Amino acid sequence: MSGSRTAACSAALCSAAVLALAGAATARADDTGSLTAEQISQRSHEALLGVRSLHVTAKGDLGTPGSQTSFDLTLDRSGNCRGSVSLGPQGSVEIVRRGADVWMKPDAAFWKNQVPGGGSALASLVGNRYLKGTTNDPFLRDTTGVCDLDTFQKYLDNSAKMPATGLTKGRPATVDGTAVIPVTATEQGRTYTLDVAATGKPYPVRITVAKENAAPDATVHFDGFDRPVPAATPSAAETVDISGLMSGTS
Repeated sequence: MSGSRTAACSAALCSAAVLALAGAATARADDTGSLTAEQISQRSHEALLGVRSLHVTAKGDLGTPGSQTSFDLTLDRSGNCRGSVSLGPQGSVEIVRRGADVWMKPDAAFWKNQVPGGGSALASLVGNRYLKGTTNDPFLRDTTGVCDLDTFQKYLDNSAKMPATGLTKGRPATVDGTAVIPVTATEQGRTYTLDVAATGKPYPVRITVAKENAAPDATVHFDGFDRPVPAATPSAAETVDISGLMSGTS
């Protein structure tokens, strides 16, 4: 299977975050609401880059135009991850990763579309179980690449960034029960809105990307900052080892 589609979704998600988060100012203040739009953007960017773990959910046009990709992932810097990735009609996959050990459970559509030629046969062999292996396996490594927090943060630093000018601070608001200060910017006909926690650390709470006068094309939510990734892993009865499967001994 090629990991290009999953990688593209990951890159698009992070690029959307960068466009909203990046700024040039480095000023500090105790009250987020007293800062300029540029300062809020920069402080939020730095807060996100400094976390050890987080929970991120995203939905919308995050990769191929017109697609409805979604993520629901909790991940950290130690290679631990749990959640799911959906590629809409192309299929979805549940993912558990603890360091180098990986468990993944694709649905039938994922097997069919992401493993052309042999997906249906593999789906029959695996059934409603997790495929288990390590990141040494290209199939598992490509699919779970989206789980790595260090990779996610590198996208934030290396992708193209919104110019520091043109950012606008909005009125205080509430998102998911959290008081926020919104910062907006428009580029190439799209409006990026970054909602930053108004108190405590200036973590990003939500990012939306929308065309003018339209519903959001993509929405990204962040929470669970520095909370551990759930440690439970699928039992042996729930798994099929990928090495045995590929050798025909499963």
